[in-house]
Amino acid sequence: MDPVEALEEIAFRLERELASRYKSKAFRKAAGIIEPLGAAEVAARVADGRLKRTAGIGDTTYRVIEQATDGRVPDYLADLRERDAATDAPPGSLRTKLRGDLHSHTEWSDGTTGIETMARAAEALGHEYLVISDHSPNLTVARGLTAERLGEQLEVIEALDAHGSGIRLLTGIEVDILVDGSLDQTREMLGQLDVVVASVHSKLRADAATMTRRMLGGVTDPRTNVLGHCTGRLVQGSRGTRPQSEFDARRVFEACAENSVAVEINSRPERQDPPDELIALALEIGCLFSIDSDAHAPGQLGLLDLGAARAEKAGVPAERVVNTWPVERLLEWARPSTR
Repeated sequence: MDPVEALEEIAFRLERELASRYKSKAFRKAAGIIEPLGAAEVAARVADGRLKRTAGIGDTTYRVIEQATDGRVPDYLADLRERDAATDAPPGSLRTKLRGDLHSHTEWSDGTTGIETMARAAEALGHEYLVISDHSPNLTVARGLTAERLGEQLEVIEALDAHGSGIRLLTGIEVDILVDGSLDQTREMLGQLDVVVASVHSKLRADAATMTRRMLGGVTDPRTNVLGHCTGRLVQGSRGTRPQSEFDARRVFEACAENSVAVEINSRPERQDPPDELIALALEIGCLFSIDSDAHAPGQLGLLDLGAARAEKAGVPAERVVNTWPVERLLEWARPSTR
């Protein structure tokens, strides 16, 4: 098989498993080194030993390249594929009905790769569309985008989308809901975006009344389309655990339903947000949902499997999940004038 494709697939599958970003980065780095060389030159450098001495090519990545160049599926990749096969979504499941992902991050904020790499990965998963939703400026630790940088990103997305690849790139943002309930980006820039995910990232331990007012401010803003990871909880993972925020979930979800704002079912295993009982409450109230990966690396786009399984277990019907909709219906819903 093609050694570049083998290295990138390994990186993708490691990211999906939430392995160390340094491990997946090593495989992406090796792919970047050999891609400009071409298949014939890579084979020649494997044969005469030069590739093994190349900076950035370690023992493991070299073995992958060597086996792929020899026409074999590398052992490392075969093991990853075997592990992943057990988690594939069954035919007809909710996962197979998802057409896209409304929440993903790139190296413009705290993601690991560029927009084009994320787009290729989404296309390989069979997505019809992908929203690029990097952070807003208040989240400085994540290099959130100022209005100027967001404007630059929109130009890049427009240029990439103009090439007419197999996936539609949509513009977006994960915008902070600030303490006063306002959104952390200019009205002008928010008005230029296809999809706006609004989330709380700071002062998560505020009292219930304060947090409820804050979230209601974000949800009732006409530019908000999706309420992201609503409780902010962490249940596992390298960042440790964090309890869910306290707020009047019924009032917040009623506001979501009244304003046609989708409640995000965040697919990241460390979040599992909302908890099952809040998914049930939002379902009872009549909310729409968005099942999103919150991917910060290409392979993490595959985490949609986990979110879809939770939604299906909770009885969320496909027609209430906005990213099962065709792109034109999604965009019509997301426009403030139609909500």
